[in-house]
Amino acid sequence: MTSSTITLTAADGFRCAAYVSEPPHAPKGAVVVLQEIFGVNSHIRGVADRFALAGYLAIAPATFDRVEPGVQLGYAPEDQKRGAALKAAVQALPAPGVLQDIQAAVDFAARAGKVGIVGYCWGGLLVWRSAEQLKGLAAAVAYYGGGMTVGDEPARKPKVPTMAHFGDLDAHITVDSVKAFEQAHPEVEVHLYAANHGFNCDQRGAWNPGAAAAALERTLFHFGKHVG
Repeated sequence: MTSSTITLTAADGFRCAAYVSEPPHAPKGAVVVLQEIFGVNSHIRGVADRFALAGYLAIAPATFDRVEPGVQLGYAPEDQKRGAALKAAVQALPAPGVLQDIQAAVDFAARAGKVGIVGYCWGGLLVWRSAEQLKGLAAAVAYYGGGMTVGDEPARKPKVPTMAHFGDLDAHITVDSVKAFEQAHPEVEVHLYAANHGFNCDQRGAWNPGAAAAALERTLFHFGKHVG
């Protein structure tokens, strides 16, 4: 397995960084990994590496670069506050905003075959939007996508097979909203775990190894079925 940082060029000419992790053998497809509100930090790079070890070309675009390049935060309260402000700034960009950078990552990844997309926290919300709006995707997986179960977001119609993971202890995403989302989207494979927001991240207090392992197994099965 080898890794590097590359520069992607979006349709509007904006250039953003992306972390690329390549599998030890010829890739069976590709996975775009979308960050939390903490940047392409060591955790997200580790997630990309894990998908590379599973046989996929993995790429994690820096989705904060349009407002601040090179962001890598930890998980302390001050990091949470800064990450939330950066997310708000990106969300306030004129459409299509950061989706252009994600599209550039999908286009780059397509050299490895079919492309799946996975995201965590804010990245989960971006996955939900990408599944509806981007071209070239074969499958999508959202982990505790903040906001995807409320407001106008549930009205979206994903174009590709989509899976969503949630925790029933998540103070940010209510179980009721997850149940309503599941009813509105019978085509989406929804899984609910006895876990908190951020349960996949081994650098957070919310880390739940059992839930993380089960979600990863399901995610890899989903990608194996639809990506390669």
